[in-house]
Order: sequence, then C-alpha cells, then structure tokens
Amino acid sequence: MIKHTKTIILNKGREQSLLRRHPWVFSGAIARVVGDPLPGETVDVCSQDGSFLARGAWSPHSQIRVRVWTFDPQETVDAAFFQDRISKAIAMRELQGITASTDAWRMVSAEADGLPGLIADRYGEVVVLQSLGTGTESWKKEITDILAALPGVGSVYERSDSSVRQKEGLSYAQGLLHGKEVTGLVEVQENGVKFLVDIKKGHKTGFYLDQRANRFLVSHYCSGAEVLNCFSYTGGFGLFALKGGAKHVVNVEDAAHLQEITKMNMELNGFPEERYTNLRDDVFALLRKFDSEGRSFDVIILDPPKFAESQGQVDKAARGYKDINRLAMKLLRPNGLLFTFSCSGWIKPDLFQKITADAALDAGRDMKIVNRLFQDADHPVNLSIPESLYLKGLMLR
Repeated sequence: MIKHTKTIILNKGREQSLLRRHPWVFSGAIARVVGDPLPGETVDVCSQDGSFLARGAWSPHSQIRVRVWTFDPQETVDAAFFQDRISKAIAMRELQGITASTDAWRMVSAEADGLPGLIADRYGEVVVLQSLGTGTESWKKEITDILAALPGVGSVYERSDSSVRQKEGLSYAQGLLHGKEVTGLVEVQENGVKFLVDIKKGHKTGFYLDQRANRFLVSHYCSGAEVLNCFSYTGGFGLFALKGGAKHVVNVEDAAHLQEITKMNMELNGFPEERYTNLRDDVFALLRKFDSEGRSFDVIILDPPKFAESQGQVDKAARGYKDINRLAMKLLRPNGLLFTFSCSGWIKPDLFQKITADAALDAGRDMKIVNRLFQDADHPVNLSIPESLYLKGLMLR
C-alpha cells in the first residue's frame, strides 16, 4: 500500500461516512494530524487503529478539512490521476448522448465525478474552470494542461469567484489560463436553440447548463400558449417556449444587462418582437400586480436563484418558495401548467413538495404532479453523496 507521511487520524467511531464513500472529513471528526501538511497537500485519512480509509486534499481553514480524491490505497494522486478522472467524466457524457445535442455542457462536476472542488464547463471552444478547494488549487496547472489538450479547445478561462473559496482560505481568481483571449459573448447551441453566454460576468460559469433537459421539456407544452417565464436570466426557458410554438412569452428579470442578452438571444433565433415581452421587475411584486389586474397564463415557469445558502436559512427560504408558488398558481388558467424549481441544496425534494402543496392550499387551487424534474445528466448524482442532488422541480397541472 502506498503511504503518505502526513496522515489524518480520526476520532473513534467517526469513520462511518468514509466507509459509505462520502468524500468529506469534517474538522470535528479529526483526533490528530501527523506531520504538517500544507493547504491542498495530499494526506492519508486513517481510523483510530491506523487502518487506511481514504486519500484526499488537506484544507486547514475549512470545516471540511479533507476532500477525498480516492478510497483506493493503491491509487496515486498525480497528473495521470487527473487525466484519468477527467477522461472518464467526459466519456460518460459522450455515452449519454449529451454532446450530440449541444456544444455547451458540464465536463466535470466536482465530487459527483470524483474530483472534489473542480467544475469544468464547455462552451464551444472555451472551457470555463472553477477551482473551489485547496486540492484543485494545488493541481490547477496540471488540470488546465489536460483541459487545454482536449480536441477543439481554444481557451481555458477561470471563474473561481464563488464564495466557497473564502471558506477554503482562498481568494477569488478569474482570468485566462490558456489559449486565446475570450472577447465578447460566446455563441453556443442547445437542441437547436442558439444562446449568447457571458462567461466572464454571467451567473455560475455563464449559463444554467443543469436546466437543459427541463428547457427542452417545456418546449413540448407551449404550443399556442401564453407563457410567463420568471427569473428568466438570459431567456432560456422563454426561447424554448417560443421554439415549441408559444403564442407569447413574458420574460421577467430584474437586471438590465441580462435583459439585453435576452433580447440578443431572441434576435439570434429569429423570433419577432411581437411574440415576446421582456420586463425588468421584481418577480414577487410583479406576480402580485398581475394578480390584482386579473392577468392569467397557460404556462408559468419559476426558476429562482438559491434562496437557502445554509441550514439556518431554510425556514426563510421555505416562506419565499411558498409565497412565489402561491402567487403563480393564482395566475394559472384552468388546466394550466406550472414548472417550479429550487436549486437550493438545503431544500430537499420532499420539503419542496410540501411547500408547493401548502402554496396550492393557500391559493385555493387543486394542483396535480405531472412530472418530477431534476438536474440534467451532465450534473450527475452520486448515490454516496446526497448533496450532489441539488436541483429539483415539479411540473404541476
């Protein structure tokens, strides 16, 4: 067995999560540290009796002190290790057919692909990298070289600007890592719809890739419909509603620059202005206004930002989700459809269903579940990591 001289010894009885292949070791589980590992350095994690449990990256400033690379005592963490993990992640997406329908997709999804802290999203010739932990930070050059060598990649751009880095003791990092400079917006296509993506200033790495399958689903239920697309970002659901034959779409977003990109996306796909309206407004306020005016819609999409960033915010978030769903349900016409989502990992699927059920009661509407919706397959869910399932939604009639 390969052994590292720097080792983390756990408190007695705290090895169960690792035995179940969960890749996080929290500070409270650690009895002592043998050696003096640097941030991001590879360490072995052992039980109280010295038995090997895992090998991972040391993070002294985070509550998650070790993020596990491997549970195999024979596996070495080196450049070849990252080459193998990234290659397997990409091969899985290709096998699932994702790359046949789009040139915008997630190549690596952190823990779910066995690479904690690493996000790699592809937008045409551009790969956007997020390094969210000390481990990926230590191996960033090697990871960049691997991504840059992939066929058709012209640029690797870093968007390590998530607040998660602060918890790891890391500062924000953004900029070109390899290749030609990225200027302007990047054009991509998804299931026949074109998008312009702002990889430098856009949310996440520029686009909500995890909603791909759900956008495509919505397009099948919008023929002849009047559609309200709330928290529209750059018009994703609205564009697919129009592709599916919607009579008219109202996109609601409170940021002017996002409205500008939405309009550009509409023009890029050849949709005439009379088929859509882009409103800059607060969604909660606008839904109340529409209710007072007696407005109604055939299809409503609610895809809000994350309402709960921590366990302590769950109750407040639940009230927000209930309020917004209640308001939307009141605007639905008979047999109308509501596509409602939560990307807050702290809001579990059963809680989200309860919230929407309470909203229906308060709205006085009889709602039925037509479909349960989740993140697309390039954002895989690892059975050993419940946290890897974060996006959940309901299609309600």
